[in-house]
Amino acid sequence: MATDLLDAQTLKQACSGSPAGTCVCSLGACRNWESFTEDRWPAKSVRRLGTLRDPAIDEPTVEEFHPDGTRYDSADAPLAVAFFPCNRSDAYACGQCGRTLLRYTEYGGYYVDHRVREVLPELIV
Repeated sequence: MATDLLDAQTLKQACSGSPAGTCVCSLGACRNWESFTEDRWPAKSVRRLGTLRDPAIDEPTVEEFHPDGTRYDSADAPLAVAFFPCNRSDAYACGQCGRTLLRYTEYGGYYVDHRVREVLPELIV
């Protein structure tokens, strides 16, 4: 069975040719994990590239990876594909701006929160 599971290397390759400028799509700047409402998701202009969620793991870890003291909301936090929240994300290519984006949904007791982050290849580990 074919899989669309992406690893760090294929995610980096997906970013080749991404623009260095700022985005003009409805998401705006998302250098760190940003909440967004579904009406802001540019569904007509994004293409799903694959997933970072390993289907062989029933419950991916919620442990984060911050060896240099960054935090979840740090723009320079590493994108560690085996760690939260990357390990629960799908990757998309934006047809408007050319950026590669990661998207996941945070589920709490009383809420659903969609999150997005731009992929900078130099932060992928």
